Amino acid sequence: MPPLSQPPVSSVAARLDDSVFAIQKRGLPPPRVGIVLGSGLGAFADSLEDGVKVPYRDLPHMALPDVSGHDGNLCFGVVDGIRVVCMQGRVHLYEGHPIAKVVHGVRVMARLGVSVVLITNAAGALQPTWAAGDIMMITDHINLTGMSPLVGFNDNSLGPRFLDMTDAYDPQVQDALRAASREAGVALREGVYAGVLGPSYETPAEIRMLVALGAQAVGMSTVAEVIALRHMGVRVGALSCITNLAAGIAARALSHEEVETTAAARAGEIGALMRHWVARAGALM
Repeated sequence: MPPLSQPPVSSVAARLDDSVFAIQKRGLPPPRVGIVLGSGLGAFADSLEDGVKVPYRDLPHMALPDVSGHDGNLCFGVVDGIRVVCMQGRVHLYEGHPIAKVVHGVRVMARLGVSVVLITNAAGALQPTWAAGDIMMITDHINLTGMSPLVGFNDNSLGPRFLDMTDAYDPQVQDALRAASREAGVALREGVYAGVLGPSYETPAEIRMLVALGAQAVGMSTVAEVIALRHMGVRVGALSCITNLAAGIAARALSHEEVETTAAARAGEIGALMRHWVARAGALM
């Protein structure tokens, strides 16, 4: 039997169908590109042309965020002529949700027909030469949460039992992000993201461990979503807004308020970068 926190995959598929039906009965045109908006970055969804918001509370099985900076809407609209859907906020493992709930939103995107998704997050830098406000393209990740959305029975209609993660972050999607950063005039760092459980920030000893493992940034989201999307054959890219230097590197105590403030200050530039990326992502369908 699968762990109690993870429903059988067959029930996962049924729950996805319930959520998709609730969306489709609204008559919304099917989206082609998906974006997950992390802490402090939700304003991008408000800028969509012909925007329609569907609150998570109106979707069966969709968990509601209780963290500041995550509004809790599935937002449909148009960017540069391309139909997109944005998750305006997400839920996290540290909020106590089973991992199937954490990845339900991105799986709904895939079930709607989205074939490429850009995930964003707020993260702490592990490099002392980096600064709050830097933007990092994730090139790979290290899953230190101890969890995977693929644990339990596997439904072959969703994806394979054993998932290859060699190109978890799609090379062509990365190339599109690099080109978009040049077009938007936004500097883009690159690095490995360490995904941890949270909600406490890491100790200085843990940060030294992450550096030794080869990570450049650390955060409390994203990895489960990437695994779930790749399981369903969706191409993935990801951006981290570096909102602080990690413990032992930063000169002051860490806080979520600092995370939100820094992300909000860079939201305009990240939004411009995402708009240029969407235009290029349309060619990756």
